[in-house]
Amino acid sequence: MKKFFNSLIFKLIVAVAIGLLLGFMCSSPTIAIIVTIKKILSQIILFTIPLIIIGFIAPSIARLKSNATKLLGYAVLIAYLSSVGAAAFSAIAGYTIIPHLNIISTTDGLQKIPEVIFNLDIPPIMSVMSALALSILVGLATAWTKSETVEKLLEEFQNIVLSIATKVVIPIIPVFIATTFAQLAYEGSITNHLPVFIKVIIIVLIGHFIWLTFLYLIAGAISKTNPLKVVKKYGPAYLTAVGTMSSAATLPVALKCAKSTETLREDITDFAIPLCANIHLCGSVLTEVFFVLTVSKILYGDLPSLGSISLFIILLGVFAIGAPGVPGGTVMASLGLITSVLGFNEVGTALILTIFALQDSFGTACNIVGDGAIALMLTGIAERKNFKPSSIDE
Repeated sequence: MKKFFNSLIFKLIVAVAIGLLLGFMCSSPTIAIIVTIKKILSQIILFTIPLIIIGFIAPSIARLKSNATKLLGYAVLIAYLSSVGAAAFSAIAGYTIIPHLNIISTTDGLQKIPEVIFNLDIPPIMSVMSALALSILVGLATAWTKSETVEKLLEEFQNIVLSIATKVVIPIIPVFIATTFAQLAYEGSITNHLPVFIKVIIIVLIGHFIWLTFLYLIAGAISKTNPLKVVKKYGPAYLTAVGTMSSAATLPVALKCAKSTETLREDITDFAIPLCANIHLCGSVLTEVFFVLTVSKILYGDLPSLGSISLFIILLGVFAIGAPGVPGGTVMASLGLITSVLGFNEVGTALILTIFALQDSFGTACNIVGDGAIALMLTGIAERKNFKPSSIDE
């Protein structure tokens, strides 16, 4: 019992409860302080994300040596197929279910959040996608040139970044989650907007778990191991993603969860989890497709044509790979598709942004847990193809 109370999952549950209580009870000046704390913590977390990406992906690719390019190709292909598959599954469900739903939309009444007391800007050293590109290029070049010196430097940098994640980022995440839920409770998002699309959100959540089950069944078949050994470790990562609404911000916890299972190879975990946090957004695209179908029915009286939604899904898979793993990253990156392919006007895009934000945390949680399935698939592929990690004394 003592172990549970000291666990991260318990701290996250307490953080959510405290955040909701503060949001419902506190006055505007108190919320201004909470919002300021949230802003500072967010700046710290976001600053570390490029460091974590470089610190884990680059040395992991370098250790793969001649297998680096092949394994990276497998990872990107699986991530794309997962996103497109999730979107197609969502579209089929949408065309089947949405015509039978009676959904009334309202987007009124959110209470204005007070301005932060002061701004403390801590900009990241580079963008998430720049860090991802740099990691891949440096890792591949190190593997191609067999540069042992650079490989050892990257491993030392990985240890430094791991220390930052463990001693700085993970301890402040529960506080960050508490402030996030306090803000949501104060502005009325939870009590005012959630009931509007409660049926749709429940359907989407069920869809998340169906797709995750499908992914882990495939992963178990490829790796020839029990996928429950991996998925049961992802409770803290799921709750963290619900609170942060960001795949990138949840990365330190996701790494800790993945490393706690003996089923996943450590070199594959260090490579796949940070990579997939930025390119595998199956939960977000599943959600977005169902929501664009719903909004189309509400505003325009009909669902999009099969041709337009098919093109939207194919392109959305590409945008998902390039979208930042931050709150609303997928829908923000794909707004151009929503307007150009589906023909949504300003009201439609505004409504999509609003209702997407209501469940963005659960879509993010689906993304994160799905990353574990991809890591398990890659572990199976690496074993089957005899991709061996390099040792220090080689």
